[in-house]
Amino acid sequence: MPNDRLSRATRRPIRVSFEFFPPKTPEMEKSLWSAVERLAPLGPTFMSVTYGAGGSTRERTHSTVARMVQETDVPPAAHLTCVSASKAEVDAVVDSYREAGVRHIVALRGDPAGGVGTTFEAHPDGYQSTADLVAGIRRRAPEIELSVSAYPEMHPESPSREADFDTLKAKVDAGANRAITQFFFDNGHYLRYVDEARKRGIHVPIVPGIVAVSNFKQTSSFAQKAGASVPGWFAERFEGLENDVQTRQLIAAAVAAEQVLDLVDHGVKDFHFYTMNKADLVYAVCHLLGLRPTAKAESSAAA
Repeated sequence: MPNDRLSRATRRPIRVSFEFFPPKTPEMEKSLWSAVERLAPLGPTFMSVTYGAGGSTRERTHSTVARMVQETDVPPAAHLTCVSASKAEVDAVVDSYREAGVRHIVALRGDPAGGVGTTFEAHPDGYQSTADLVAGIRRRAPEIELSVSAYPEMHPESPSREADFDTLKAKVDAGANRAITQFFFDNGHYLRYVDEARKRGIHVPIVPGIVAVSNFKQTSSFAQKAGASVPGWFAERFEGLENDVQTRQLIAAAVAAEQVLDLVDHGVKDFHFYTMNKADLVYAVCHLLGLRPTAKAESSAAA
């Protein structure tokens, strides 16, 4: 029964984290901080900030996480890739994060510098893989918490599912504390993935990545590039709503809530939300999960 599911969710110790991307314009910056101020009072375990291909957003990522350190009580997590950079350059970024007060890095290989359809080529003097990057950060900054990516439907470049798990295990063995998955819409993919990972000796938390679909066409396009399938039943929920923003938002919140409540029923307690720098849908889903702004957080946001 729906009410029973909501009740079970609110009784369990649910933890959430939120992902943002660094703003390109003053208008985007205003939107980002509006979302941060809305979501931070919910007490997330961390808020992460992405890092553009080849370090293209390096300064903006650094500026955003540094401001999070200064203006929120939520620990920030800065993304870092090894695309088109030497070890010395990557190490310098790690040092700059530490100096800014960042104690959590999301370590990623990064997309090929040439974009979709091209092959990743490691910098001749750089880290050769995500596992290599994780090991490098762990040596340089042993106190840093490290998250890595995981792919319930397999990374688009992986030759096989077995190779995909080998890659994840290598990242964990190198020192990763947790894995955060690519978003997915069929919970069966995630549940099978976690079960298979455990059988392979991968025991770090594997946190499901959740996206609340505010723009179905855009999300479907991104899903195709990322190797995430879009079930027919899911697409049908958004049929005919291209020009009906209000109804589309309601459907998006309902679909995301249905997904996370089902995962709660399967014992999942941690969720990572890809916010797209927008707060309303994510806030609504978190509310259904039983999260409420704390008095301390509300007063900090108001200040």
